[in-house]
Amino acid sequence: MSSLRVLWAGWVTHFKIVSRSPFAIGVGATWPIVNATLAYFMYQAGGSPQTLLYASLGSAVAGIWSMAALDASGAIQRQRFWGTLELLVAAPVKFALVLLPMTIAIASVGIYCLATTLVWGRLVYGIPLPLEHPLAFVLAVPATLVSVGVLGFALCMLLVRFRAASHIGNSLEYPVWLASGLLFPIAVLPAWTHPISWSLATTWGMRALLHGSLGGPVWLDLGMCALLTVVYGAIGVAILDRFLDAARRSATLSLT
Repeated sequence: MSSLRVLWAGWVTHFKIVSRSPFAIGVGATWPIVNATLAYFMYQAGGSPQTLLYASLGSAVAGIWSMAALDASGAIQRQRFWGTLELLVAAPVKFALVLLPMTIAIASVGIYCLATTLVWGRLVYGIPLPLEHPLAFVLAVPATLVSVGVLGFALCMLLVRFRAASHIGNSLEYPVWLASGLLFPIAVLPAWTHPISWSLATTWGMRALLHGSLGGPVWLDLGMCALLTVVYGAIGVAILDRFLDAARRSATLSLT
């Protein structure tokens, strides 16, 4: 229960901080609208309302991933830059419990991406939002945000030794969009990319939102989001423990 309290308090605190960032709000409010508008024009000529909804939800999930790729990948580097990394590592809780809510909060700001994209599509293009499985759709929103946030945590750990980790995370933004089928179906991609697609939380989050809206095996999608969240978390914690052990042995936490 103490770990859950730490996670909850950390998420609330960092969500408030990020929500007050002009950059985060600007990205969350405008970037998905631009992407969605481009997708609408691409599909509008022969697209049905269902196709336009696919483009709308895909643009929203793309915005969520963009937030995680831009900010979560450099979470440790920011703490090092601010001079708080040593204090957080020395705190009487596991460092993973401090870092996890930070990356999840960054991804959670993507809720603004989802809201603005759906409202923009409804008001400007008249795209309806049918809810065949309303409960599943509601559950798919936090499931997607959490799974993408934990993916950002694992990415942060993989890039922890790179000073320009945030820039490397930025370079992964568009490849993940493509591999996840956010703006076009995965079926059009080469077969060798499909295992990569199935390993990404953005793929299953997108499918969960789409199936919750239009109907489909949404519970399978939610289950995969939960499974990938556990896998990403385990990978991130394992790498983080090795990083901290190496830093303690060499007394170079702020330099590692």
